[in-house]
Amino acid sequence: MPVDPQKAMAATMAASTSTWSRDQVILYHRGLGAGFEKPTDPAELQYTYERELKVLPSFGVIPTFGAMGGLAGLPGIDINFMMVLHGEQDLEIHRPIPVAATVTNQPRIAGVYDKGKAALIIIEVDTSLESGEKLFTNRFSIFARGEGGFGGDPGPKPGNAAPERAPDAVVETRTFPQQALLYRLSGDKNPLHADPEFAKLAGFDVPILHGLCSYGIVCKAAVDALLGGDTGRVARYQARFAGVFFPGETMVTSMWQDGDRILLSARSKEREAAVISNGAITVRA
Repeated sequence: MPVDPQKAMAATMAASTSTWSRDQVILYHRGLGAGFEKPTDPAELQYTYERELKVLPSFGVIPTFGAMGGLAGLPGIDINFMMVLHGEQDLEIHRPIPVAATVTNQPRIAGVYDKGKAALIIIEVDTSLESGEKLFTNRFSIFARGEGGFGGDPGPKPGNAAPERAPDAVVETRTFPQQALLYRLSGDKNPLHADPEFAKLAGFDVPILHGLCSYGIVCKAAVDALLGGDTGRVARYQARFAGVFFPGETMVTSMWQDGDRILLSARSKEREAAVISNGAITVRA
């Protein structure tokens, strides 16, 4: 059996160490387009200049991204990685992310679900500071196409549906054609986002933007528009990847206030195509 939930859930995944500095934080923000249109705006400089540098919460995906590679060779997970899609991302922020740190990442398989035509694999990664304090927790939802049908639990249904009313805020973020080439320097070197020939093999005319780059763009739009730029107020950020986005397009992020949450969706303005759905930011009081 290519996917064996019991073996996968019992398997041990190796811990890893990550280190970052102000330069890596700024590079990440620049990869999201910070400072692109207003390079000297004081609010943008807080993302791009070390003097008053703050860290966008979605940066939490960067130190742990390599954990997905830990699936290769894991007992109970014998899948074709060319058929894998990143379906959802859930990031809990336990304390504000520092501008420089060394951390330990401990991954585990938190769930394996049978979606019929695909297996849904949840990789949970706890990231802790050198002091032992937990900093953030990532949950990567991975769809392994063609690996379902093993008779398991289908898993929870998507939540965080956007309400059927006009959004409370809408932000348009213009991206640039070279954005994927810059974002990939933060660690995701998948050739799908740089190599035109590889992109064609995957069915795209040109390379697409990283899903986690779109994830960060939407996070920044919400933080700036509804949280006054206060990155420390984000306690959790969930999103589903609903479609592809091409560098150079305009991301339109729609936001709804819902108690202590901001519900989110995003689309490509040029193609009117969904990019992120079922998004939610839980706001820390």
